[in-house]
Amino acid sequence: MSVAALSMAGPSALPGAGAVPYVVLAAAVLHATWNALAHAIKDKLVGFVLIGLAFTGVAAVAVCLTPLPQPAAWPFIAGSATLQVVYQVLLLQTYRLGDFGQLYPIARGTSPLLVAVVATLALGQPLTGGGVLGVAVICLGLAGLAVADGLPRREQLPSLAAAVGTGVMIAGYTITDGVGVRHSGTVSGYLAWLYLCQGVVLPVAACVLRGPALFGQLRPFLLRGLGGGVLSLLAYGLVVWAQARGDLATIAALRETSIVIAAAIGALVFHEPLGRRRIGASATVLAGIVVLELAHP
Repeated sequence: MSVAALSMAGPSALPGAGAVPYVVLAAAVLHATWNALAHAIKDKLVGFVLIGLAFTGVAAVAVCLTPLPQPAAWPFIAGSATLQVVYQVLLLQTYRLGDFGQLYPIARGTSPLLVAVVATLALGQPLTGGGVLGVAVICLGLAGLAVADGLPRREQLPSLAAAVGTGVMIAGYTITDGVGVRHSGTVSGYLAWLYLCQGVVLPVAACVLRGPALFGQLRPFLLRGLGGGVLSLLAYGLVVWAQARGDLATIAALRETSIVIAAAIGALVFHEPLGRRRIGASATVLAGIVVLELAHP
């Protein structure tokens, strides 16, 4: 089937559409894992520089091996790369200011509702009644996870603002890539150029800020940081593959199950509390996923 025919037939006609939920859930596991690796590095800039270097190295090879995206996709690649650089800066600041277990849910939980609204109002992908209910239940669970330890205090407002801004950027690049990849004619080529364009920005900026001292600061964390970068690439690659085959609102909601995984990582690895509220909110997220899947057989 040609790209034009697939576009006319809709996302569900693409090969592998039935695997979309499972692919997105696998991406959620990888996403929570790489974020935990980044959070575990005390110097957050070092962590994100290494992630950027992994992006650049893998993408530099990939652009030589993948097809060139169609001209219509390049504005989306440029826009998404810009949004993802801002996202990385905000996420870096989020992890610098606050706790993984509280701020990761806020950062990730902001985007599904925004994506659902834009996909419904602007992109012609309306949800069914069951889909709306599923997204609403998932968002309710995510909100519960975010405030499971109580309402935020005034001194937490800067970290919360960074986390919410991160979520807005996630929604922005999710929508941009969801549309752009369908204009590209090649998922792999789109991803390769996207990560090449954005991967070099933070390493170059860090070199300017810290000078030669940066190289010595990177060395102790090479394996952890580069490994996190590779996991991040794989996670988002799976999401973009799914976006070429499924509706954006459903994918955006399913990928936020990484919050449940992050809550477990926070408890087991970072020794953060996992009380009844957090467990109940996690169960709510999972219930929303079931509703969403029943609405999209």
